[in-house]
Amino acid sequence: MESEIFTPCTIGPITLRNRTIRSAAFENMCYGNKPSQDLFNYHTAVARGGIGMTTVAYASVNRSGVSFDGQLWMRDEIIPELKRLTDAIHAEGAKVSIQLGHCGNMTHFYTCGGIPVGASTGFNLYSPTFVRKLKKKEILALVEDFGKAVDLARQAGFDCVEIHAGHGYLISQFLSPYTNHRHDEYGGSLQNRMRFMQQVITKVMEVAGNDMAVVVKTNMYDGFRSGMQVPECIEVAKELERLGVHALVLTAGFVSKAPMEVMHGAMPLKTMTHYMNPWRFWWLKIGVRLFGRIMVPTVPFKEAYFLDTAKQFRKELKMPLIYVGGLISKEKMEEALSEGFVALQMARALVNDTDFVNKLKNGETTRSACKHSNYCIGRMYTLEMKCHHCVENLPKKLQKEIDELEKQ
Repeated sequence: MESEIFTPCTIGPITLRNRTIRSAAFENMCYGNKPSQDLFNYHTAVARGGIGMTTVAYASVNRSGVSFDGQLWMRDEIIPELKRLTDAIHAEGAKVSIQLGHCGNMTHFYTCGGIPVGASTGFNLYSPTFVRKLKKKEILALVEDFGKAVDLARQAGFDCVEIHAGHGYLISQFLSPYTNHRHDEYGGSLQNRMRFMQQVITKVMEVAGNDMAVVVKTNMYDGFRSGMQVPECIEVAKELERLGVHALVLTAGFVSKAPMEVMHGAMPLKTMTHYMNPWRFWWLKIGVRLFGRIMVPTVPFKEAYFLDTAKQFRKELKMPLIYVGGLISKEKMEEALSEGFVALQMARALVNDTDFVNKLKNGETTRSACKHSNYCIGRMYTLEMKCHHCVENLPKKLQKEIDELEKQ
């Protein structure tokens, strides 16, 4: 009897060949903020490996939302190359989504081309940099930018857009009282803090029309006391349901405050600092070496680490929900589906092996070989995301760090 994992599922107007989705983990393969051959090779390999839908990650809707040199920035000139990518993925039998967002205050003038903007004025230690509060007319312009990005995604052949409203990026910065200190109609009460999200999603749904799926990635909690907690996040999810989005990806964590809540495990600090540019990021290298474990505290990893909290949202919502977080075995994947989730997102298992889904289906394995040392995450801030077993001549100090983390 075939596992439910490998049965078709419908998300809005599209049907996936199975219930697996490559989640929008940042590839850092868009050198010069445009698609590359590395991006093409990776996502087509994942499609060939049996995935139901693969997601191109963290595409900014405009220049001010760019936080990495290797991050996609949506604009007319890159559409032909994106169309080449989507055509190749479709030829392998998979659907393809693109995650659209804006990093808000999580950037620097080197990459975004100006003073970073956010819900409120302040100072972001993540960069570190001063941040300027968005004016109302700029907020409305950003709403339009989200709509334009959806239209560009359609022209490029994407089946689905995933709007990033979590992890402490711009929409999340408006939602969270930790980063939103405004005293106008965009701040204060939860209803006001949701206003920017409401405007963005309304525009996105309008432009997406009847032929594109719209998924929203949203937090179940921020991961610290002064951030959003489960009850408020359930109210946000209910509002997204009311706005008509086709599915939610339930996540958690805040990259500038509780980063390991997003992915769990330990951050390989030696790996992170080893690959950093010593001239451009000297201040960050020093900070991580001195205060890394305080800045990025470990959150113990366990399989399906978000499932218990996600089940609370499942009880409160009628809409389709997509589970993400620590899926490395067929057993846990089937358990998540049995709890009422329509599809499953994963990333690290597919960084470790792009053929993981086919191997599950064919009975060649029941569990990913990924042991969550998070080497791929540590190098992602500087180089393309890659598993350590794919790296030739890995420095001994990094291999030692990986071995120690995999024993935990």
